[in-house]
Amino acid sequence: MKLSVTLTLFIALVTAAGSAHALDYASVAVSSAILYDAPSLKAKKIFVVNRYLPLEQVVSLDDWVKVRDSSGSLAWIEKQALNSKRYVAVMTPLATVYQSAETDAPVAFNTRQQVALEWLESSGNGWVKVRHPDGMMGYVRATEVWGD
Repeated sequence: MKLSVTLTLFIALVTAAGSAHALDYASVAVSSAILYDAPSLKAKKIFVVNRYLPLEQVVSLDDWVKVRDSSGSLAWIEKQALNSKRYVAVMTPLATVYQSAETDAPVAFNTRQQVALEWLESSGNGWVKVRHPDGMMGYVRATEVWGD
């Protein structure tokens, strides 16, 4: 009996730990938002971010979310400033977006560093399907973007 309970608890802990590693991304929904060093409007303002910036959600408290940006910096943002619509940020100086998830596919377009692309889906084989703000779609290597 004791072994059964121990085994059940172990499986529950392993399952919970595995799911805790899933990353939850959001994007800035407003034209500009302020990042704070604590979850309060009275806290120190540390940065202003623009619409569509992808942010990893770390902790959520009432009206505030602790987020991580592409540089790894942590800050707090008002929950109302976030959107569940996902975007990725181009991290390389110039990223090539292909018409299909292959490097020998025709090029759909090229885009510069820090451009926000709408995340459509992850292929699971190292590619991300994206849409440019101008409407063009294609596949970019996951290693060239952040927020996937």
